[in-house]
Amino acid sequence: MIRRIVPLAFDSFGVRSMATFMETSDVRILIDPGAALAPVRHGLGPHFLEWRRLDECWAEIERYAEEADVLVVTHYHYDHHDPDYPEIYRGKTVFVKHPTENINVSQSERAATLLRALEGLTKKFEIADGRKIQIGKTILTFSSAVCHGTNSRLGYVVEVSVRSGDESFLYTSDVEGPALKEQIGFILKEKPDFLFVDGPMTYLLGYQYSHRNLAISNRNLVKAIEKINLNTVVLDHHLLRDLEYQKRIKPVYDAAEERGVSVATAAEFCGRKIEMLEAHRTELYKKYGEIEVKGTKRLSEE
Repeated sequence: MIRRIVPLAFDSFGVRSMATFMETSDVRILIDPGAALAPVRHGLGPHFLEWRRLDECWAEIERYAEEADVLVVTHYHYDHHDPDYPEIYRGKTVFVKHPTENINVSQSERAATLLRALEGLTKKFEIADGRKIQIGKTILTFSSAVCHGTNSRLGYVVEVSVRSGDESFLYTSDVEGPALKEQIGFILKEKPDFLFVDGPMTYLLGYQYSHRNLAISNRNLVKAIEKINLNTVVLDHHLLRDLEYQKRIKPVYDAAEERGVSVATAAEFCGRKIEMLEAHRTELYKKYGEIEVKGTKRLSEE
């Protein structure tokens, strides 16, 4: 059975991340132990409140990494891993997206940096892509590499399914939708009870993310709600950089309400206040002014 699902850092918390801890009756898993901030939004660098929240979220990631048996890295963007803190992987079983296959130049370089940092630290280090691993009665299933978004420009990611007994959890990583048949196909095949989706990149709608892909993503999520016996859908990450995110995915909310499925942000899933700090960056500077802060963590470069 699934004992706990704990979002540790998400955009609805105020940072760029999808760091998630979960525990079954057999194993404790931390997926994507990283968090970062947008280097520029609305022409402004991160506000000091964002740096403060990043430190808070990183402290949670470190705390749960210590508790975890398994760490998973679905791809090599800095909001999903941080090569500067390899000690969190010490003595752990680590599954990573393939560092040299189905990968773009940027992520390939970052993968090599992480692998060098992890040499001699981990208990076990394995490639995740397309694999099924059993730990006790818990089954981890990784998708084949799928696009980070609607094309390969930003590289590839692996989706993660965790099944224990009659319950299952699925983490899409950065599919930005899902808009592609491979992305939604893995979800429909695995039939999760709890689905954590990064959501369409609507804060760049009409620029780097098309209205067509938004429509396809909404249709695919509605299809998942209609065809799978879902309990909860958490939609967050890229989607929560858009102040009008609810309006953008209205068909999903409507379909979920019709079938009694919960659709929530990670913050709502945890029972905490939604804090879209990046999306409100202009207002933060107006309200609190500017305080010089030298960030100690990563800026996101997707």
